[in-house]
Amino acid sequence: MALPWLLSLRKVDIFCSPMSGRLYSVLRSHSSAGVRSCDALVYRTRGHPREVLSMENVVLPHVHETDVRIKMLAAPINPADINMIEGTYALLPTLPAVGGNEGMGEVIEVGRNVLDLKPGDWVIPVDAGFGTWRTEAVCKASEVMLVSKDIPLLSAATIGVNPCTAYRLLMDFETLMSGDTVIQNGANSAVGQAVIQIAASMGLKTINVIRDRPNVKDLMETLHSIGADWVLTEETLNNSKMADLFRGVPKPKLALNCVGGHSAGNLLKHIECGGTMVTYGAMARKPMQLPAKHLIFDDIKIRGFWMTRWKKENKKDLRKFNTMVSLLSEMVRKGKLTAPICTPVPLHDYKVALEDLTSTNGRKYMLIMD
Repeated sequence: MALPWLLSLRKVDIFCSPMSGRLYSVLRSHSSAGVRSCDALVYRTRGHPREVLSMENVVLPHVHETDVRIKMLAAPINPADINMIEGTYALLPTLPAVGGNEGMGEVIEVGRNVLDLKPGDWVIPVDAGFGTWRTEAVCKASEVMLVSKDIPLLSAATIGVNPCTAYRLLMDFETLMSGDTVIQNGANSAVGQAVIQIAASMGLKTINVIRDRPNVKDLMETLHSIGADWVLTEETLNNSKMADLFRGVPKPKLALNCVGGHSAGNLLKHIECGGTMVTYGAMARKPMQLPAKHLIFDDIKIRGFWMTRWKKENKKDLRKFNTMVSLLSEMVRKGKLTAPICTPVPLHDYKVALEDLTSTNGRKYMLIMD
């Protein structure tokens, strides 16, 4: 004979903790009042997103004293999101988990002890692993930070990772003055586009390297339109045109590498003596091939950067992060920083974006929740 308390249990549901992206199993009664749920892109095993992601309805936890409930509005699909699902990223949430590290939501409910946020505020996650690919979330108020509502939605949804990465790359490794030169590969990436615009606002010149492709002239024009000074293909780095360029332009003090492989070595050849190359990505998924003579005779410094680590190191005092986001938001307001070129896709049409992930068009997708 069943125990009386078991008779009221009708269903096993799951709820999601935004802090870790983890989904927890809970028992609830059909008669439970006030239970809320959301739609979320969940993965229970690691692998290719097309194979492991599925849309699920998950129960939201109650909003306690220090919690907020958020209606997610938009979230990009970044390379790190894919690497995390595949299991190749340095930070892996406990499974099952909700996809997405970056995005923006609107506060719709706050706990009674939350004083710094109110319904209607726009917020972004503080840490990676939040699980942004869903319609709603409940989390601690300390896990999100305020972002200005007077900037475009797509800019707000993408301001916390790629523009911040670009800002730190330009600020933390070399003392750059107006007129100095920066060289970067993967210049059409979201970080690359932000580097171009932030550097232009600082009076810096940028040499931007992209992979050759059928629409390369159109892409060059697009990058020039947002402030790029020079846009070159990988092949150009190895011919005499570079010598001609540097007759009138100072060699770069700083090189930014997100590709790796031969591309990293091609950048290294053109750095000023004593300069720095910072690696923040490895899109080619190949080891960097760096010419030893330039390391030896030009004393080039090789550094690495990971925005997630920077956030963790500055988590106890968020003023530095807040200040950076505020500065970037002001650039957006002044028209000096735009959202990366992206294709909006409704959350429930996520398979459209996933089918295109392995294509070579370099398109970036933004999941729209409403």
